[in-house]
Amino acid sequence: MTSVDIPTMSPARGVSPDLPLALRAASPRVAVIGDHMLDGWWEGTSERISREAPAPVVDLQEKLFSPGGAANTAMNLASLGARVSAIGIIGDDEPGHRLRTLLLEAGVDVSGLVPFPRVKTTTKTRILGGDQVLVRLDERQAGPFPATARELLMETVHVVGADSDAEVICDYSSGLLDEDLIAAMARRRTRPPVCVVDAHDAARWSPLRPTLVTPNAAEASAILGFPLSRAHDRPAVVAEHAAELLERTGAHAVVVTLDREGTVVLDRSGFAHRTWARPSTEKLASGAGDTFVATATLAMASGLPLPTSADLAQTAADIVVQRFGTSVCSTEDLVAALGSPRDEALTEDELIERLEQERAQGRRVVFMNGCFDVLTRGHTVSLRRAKRLGDVLVVAVNDDASVARLRGQQPVNPAADRANVLAALECVDYVTVFSTDTPVPLLERVRPDVYVKGGDYLTEPAQEAAVVRRHGGQVRILDYVPEREAL
Repeated sequence: MTSVDIPTMSPARGVSPDLPLALRAASPRVAVIGDHMLDGWWEGTSERISREAPAPVVDLQEKLFSPGGAANTAMNLASLGARVSAIGIIGDDEPGHRLRTLLLEAGVDVSGLVPFPRVKTTTKTRILGGDQVLVRLDERQAGPFPATARELLMETVHVVGADSDAEVICDYSSGLLDEDLIAAMARRRTRPPVCVVDAHDAARWSPLRPTLVTPNAAEASAILGFPLSRAHDRPAVVAEHAAELLERTGAHAVVVTLDREGTVVLDRSGFAHRTWARPSTEKLASGAGDTFVATATLAMASGLPLPTSADLAQTAADIVVQRFGTSVCSTEDLVAALGSPRDEALTEDELIERLEQERAQGRRVVFMNGCFDVLTRGHTVSLRRAKRLGDVLVVAVNDDASVARLRGQQPVNPAADRANVLAALECVDYVTVFSTDTPVPLLERVRPDVYVKGGDYLTEPAQEAAVVRRHGGQVRILDYVPEREAL
């Protein structure tokens, strides 16, 4: 097993900003086995109903694709510094080729992710009208997987995953991972020291005697045979039935994920540990469970104890659940989340330095500017929408003098206060204060990939748009959002 030099940790918290860096340096080998999928997020506007049927018409504006299922777990592991091998069977089709390309670009070894004839790559495509998912289109394998495909998968598990420090089994009941394969994996003479099972039915995998299984509330209910009702204290109920969960899954430890209520960690010694979730403000987030599993696996493969691994994994899940779509948590994300909260604006030079680092990681920069004097619902909705257009959101705030020139009066709140409030928002990555009447000089230095204005702008600001486009960026004007709900 790969070892890691763990920094001194507080007994109360168990994690520190140095820990994600230490895990990235350890870089354990992890095999991700199972149901690799392609997620689609197709966005547009919907302002009318079809004549043919009582259904909304969506004018598509953008098609986004990202790895899903086991592939999202692999993406998260790679983003956190693991050396990842994806193992599975996908279709020899356009979605399958797109999925392999996305994984390869993220540094994932896809030699074990085999395109196979007579197999369809599982895809889950969400059609969005504004901020609402109108329909989800699923395409999956019709009928059983070919016997030769299953044989090839077992051979690949033996060859590609043989020298891994950990393996993650992602079983979403596609039919690929059948009982024969489970039995064959249980008979292996050599296997990774850490085995994590993320399955709709974790009890099926009990012959493996996994290190950890990670059922959610519904999956734990199925194992126990009764519903985990929100009307009761679900963490307490889970803890009371620890012995049954461990016995039926054959696992050394169980983590039951309870969405907004965090997780409950249980092992065979009778130990119980609770993590606490940060409630989500993003209704269109997906894949936080994959992020939790990936982070916990990375930590355990590097030698961390399970409670600390779960605490770190909860932090990672809290990060992605605040984001739009299927996203990943990076080492830098964890360092920022575990460090001191941002409570002041960056200078222009500091901002440019940070953005150079972000771009080196391949991230798209989104830029908004304004007075933001007395933050409203309209501001926060627009900021969240802006963040979805890229990876890093920069907000530039007019200083007090420029607000006075633009509005003919001093702002209600000074620039430092306005900047601090914006910096506290989850969707905002960096805040800076500028003193000119327009952000043109700052745009010349930032050179954003996307420049965003709120819906109260009917036309593009000409000077700003010209600068952004000259440097290869895009200009987007958001739909109008009122400052408050109508009564």
